[in-house]
Amino acid sequence: MRAAGGDAGQRPGALIVGGDYQGLGIVRSLGRQGIPVAVLDDEPSIGRFSRYTVHALRVAGLREHREIADAVLDAGQRLDLRGWVLYPTRDEVVAAFSRHRDELSRIFRVPTPPWETIRWAWDKRLTYQLADDAGVSRPRTWSAASEDALAALDIRYPVTLKPAIKEHFIYRTNLKALRADHLDALIAAFRRVSSVIPADEVILQEYIPGGGDTQFSYCAFIGREGPVGTMLARRTRQRPPEFGRSSSYVETIELPGLVEPSERLLAAIDYYGLVELEYKLDRRDGLLKLLDFNPRTWGYHSIGARAGVDFPLMLHRDQLGLAVASARARAGVRWVRLTTDVPTSLSEIVHGRLGLPGYLRSMRDVNREAVFERDDLLPALAELALLPHLFRTRGRQQWMGAT
Repeated sequence: MRAAGGDAGQRPGALIVGGDYQGLGIVRSLGRQGIPVAVLDDEPSIGRFSRYTVHALRVAGLREHREIADAVLDAGQRLDLRGWVLYPTRDEVVAAFSRHRDELSRIFRVPTPPWETIRWAWDKRLTYQLADDAGVSRPRTWSAASEDALAALDIRYPVTLKPAIKEHFIYRTNLKALRADHLDALIAAFRRVSSVIPADEVILQEYIPGGGDTQFSYCAFIGREGPVGTMLARRTRQRPPEFGRSSSYVETIELPGLVEPSERLLAAIDYYGLVELEYKLDRRDGLLKLLDFNPRTWGYHSIGARAGVDFPLMLHRDQLGLAVASARARAGVRWVRLTTDVPTSLSEIVHGRLGLPGYLRSMRDVNREAVFERDDLLPALAELALLPHLFRTRGRQQWMGAT
């Protein structure tokens, strides 16, 4: 473990686990308010280069729950981070914080809810069960114990194959989901996915047509008495385009029909903390259907501060027992991550799926870039230097959005 930084002082700060652009957004949110911030990562981290980072730590691995908890506890003891607030940026870190919550709480403030709450987000089979119980629309789903059982399913093609537990699949494949347009393709895709994860973790789900104009999110800080800060967003572009692992261009919007079902679902499990619920509008029946449940900050959360809702700061203040004013994000604020949006969009333009004039118009009024900030330039320079590494480790198809 290596450390760099300065004196954190006595004010309770924040330890952010994961120093990519999502973690960088937390660093800046808190650092600009004079809150000391430490970043812990197992990958090359742009967050460590921020002027607001007082400690930057590198460890060998942050994948398994026990090693995550051990690394966080070690950082807390070595750097005397008693009373600091923990911020996870990946699902496996959320799960580790949840499962080891009591142990971590001996040093840190742990906003992550206990496992009996987090499990509803961790396993998508439970997520969709929760949606059914709460009366929230979601895509039709099926499961199969083996390849032989696929032919008997009453499936409407095309169909999506996705893992119930993302972390068991994504790190080994660099894929979020696969599409099958007929039975032979379904069998081949099922064989591929079930070679990586158990067959009972493979979710077969109806494919909802539509592009970025049908992809929406409810984002919030949920306090102990209910929603405090809320933001509605359209995930206009993502990387890769069909089954995006991350958003690359996002706009805040007004969409009242997204609020009540989202808050009903979260209330059903007494949820506390930061959350993003992802939906897709199914134009065939006019319903917004729940796709994913992210119990943490999300990639584009930094748009919130520009729109009037600073999510990481709200959580930190609440954890310290300070007053947090209610806020709702204003519509019309735009966020982009250029290093993924430009190459993915160029690929879409070349393939005739995106018009160049429309793309250029969308870029005219961007309010926030994911990494580039004039008062904190080093992370953007570091990201440019890391592009060859990202291209190599995450795959050309995933990084460029090629098909």
